[in-house]
Amino acid sequence: MRVRSISTALAGAAALTLALTACGGGGGDENTITIGVKYDQPGLGLEEGGGKPVGFDVDVASYIAQELGYTEDQIEWTESASANRETFLQQNTVDMIVATYSITDERRDVVDFAGPYYVATQDILVQSGTDDISTAEDLEGKGLCSASGSRSAYTITDTLEIGAELRETQNYSECLQLLTDGQIDAVTTDNTILAGYAAQQPGEFELLGLDLQEERYGVGLPKGSTERCEEINAAITKMYEDGTAEEYLDKHFGDADFEYSTEQPEFDDCA
Repeated sequence: MRVRSISTALAGAAALTLALTACGGGGGDENTITIGVKYDQPGLGLEEGGGKPVGFDVDVASYIAQELGYTEDQIEWTESASANRETFLQQNTVDMIVATYSITDERRDVVDFAGPYYVATQDILVQSGTDDISTAEDLEGKGLCSASGSRSAYTITDTLEIGAELRETQNYSECLQLLTDGQIDAVTTDNTILAGYAAQQPGEFELLGLDLQEERYGVGLPKGSTERCEEINAAITKMYEDGTAEEYLDKHFGDADFEYSTEQPEFDDCA
């Protein structure tokens, strides 16, 4: 996959001093930036004990913010579940969202995206030793869980027209609990998300290794953020060129049971 040439003219002093004009979560303080991330996804965005969330998305967001001129203590973190990402951006509750936020045409109607900063694929997670589910078609008539606001389950039920019994929860932690309790048969979403959960309980779960569709993780921005999109794309380019992206991926997924890509994705146009 080749990366389009990106102008670095915006990576100079202006990129280091400009603050987002659409501040909301920062209380209007132009010296801070409010970033929405997941709080319940191991390996990507996980908050425990009231401290700073940790994970790949959090590290990517921190890198971008610092390239935009913010120090670590000027970043304000807030939880952004799948179901409230568009609302948070539309209401200026946050300045940007880095939360396994797949770029889609439907979402582009209401928000802007920079990136993508990573391309995952949709997969299916089952309990270890499950021998009657090895393909998406095997979900016919079985219980399938996905988080509210995610489109992953509908790839199975609508796009592939497989008659799985859909169960939606507020987050994937609830899906994993239902799977552990035997109340559902499988969970579907991005392989990065599923691998993070599986790594927390080694030997309990397994990914089927299916590439059902690409999930292009973008940085969500309020509508009309063309200039900020270009600045973020410049930061993502630098993150891959200087090896930091690979460092983050190895840090958070090096022990996970799936192959991750260290190749920089091709950007969409900022518009």
